[in-house]
Amino acid sequence: MKQHLFGKTLSQLTEIAAEVGMPRFAAGQLATWLYAKNTDSIDSMSNISMRHRATLSERYDVGRTAPMRVTTSSDGTKKYLYQTSGGHFIESAYIPDGERATLCVSSEVGCKMGCKFCATGKQGFQQALTAGEILNQAASLPEREQLTNMVYMGMGEPLDNTDEVLRSIEILTSPWGYGWSPTRITLSTVGVAPQLERFLTESKAHLAVSLHNPFPDERAEIMPAERMWSIEQVIDIIRRYDFSHQRRVSFEYIVLEGMNHSPRHVAGLAKLLNGLSCRINLIRFHKVPGSPFVSPDMRHVEQFQNALKAKGFTVTIRASRGEDIEAACGLLSTRELLKK
Repeated sequence: MKQHLFGKTLSQLTEIAAEVGMPRFAAGQLATWLYAKNTDSIDSMSNISMRHRATLSERYDVGRTAPMRVTTSSDGTKKYLYQTSGGHFIESAYIPDGERATLCVSSEVGCKMGCKFCATGKQGFQQALTAGEILNQAASLPEREQLTNMVYMGMGEPLDNTDEVLRSIEILTSPWGYGWSPTRITLSTVGVAPQLERFLTESKAHLAVSLHNPFPDERAEIMPAERMWSIEQVIDIIRRYDFSHQRRVSFEYIVLEGMNHSPRHVAGLAKLLNGLSCRINLIRFHKVPGSPFVSPDMRHVEQFQNALKAKGFTVTIRASRGEDIEAACGLLSTRELLKK
């Protein structure tokens, strides 16, 4: 099988150029065609000699693939389904909101973390995505020119696939790549402590931590990763970094009926996050087939929000999007997996 050029960093493209006998500067030409010009064919790289294009084509192709299917919500959200090189399925969600258009991308097929409220976790882990497969979700998007933001918040735990995720962020933010500001990118994690410091050191993208409960024993019941990397350990790492300027840290908090929105949880969050410059995003639970969890009504979510605001936190309630197309992470790919 041919290797894919799409998803290679400039240093990797430099190695490839040398390997096939191309001049060193050709790596920059390849990067321009792949990322600035968004080509899907080596033959279209007109400023590279025909001889070098032929040699390159013997071993490589571009490697971009179109989505298999799209479903569209009444609110404008679109869920795209892709098939990976391994024959698995991943999904991404395109979320337009006024002048902002966000793409929620997957970093793995399935997930090892096993969060009880997540459809992806029910699949188990199947495959880590390459940087190219991560970026393909944006590059092959019909709406790619409208994209303003990208969040690594789809299928999989990004920091369980740190090498490829960081390569994809490098390509997104480098002048030879897409040239995005890192402030347009957010990575969401359950808190893989061994890789968290690496992400915070090697990238300037925003961080979102899946919190969902401030008490370790209760969090472990719905998020088994808590037993490996405690939320206290994760918070200690975050406190070592500067989030007071352009870079942000936020905490994702799915509100589950009767489980995590009592006055006791307000006090627990205030203690855990004391002194940290952050935002708390409250999320209403998207129903997952077979799941015992339900979302409280909006009145109780707003009461929880107001109680947290009274403690001095910036707190938002994330609008539910795409519920009529089951836009919650993992539902579309799980259905496709069951067909197989």
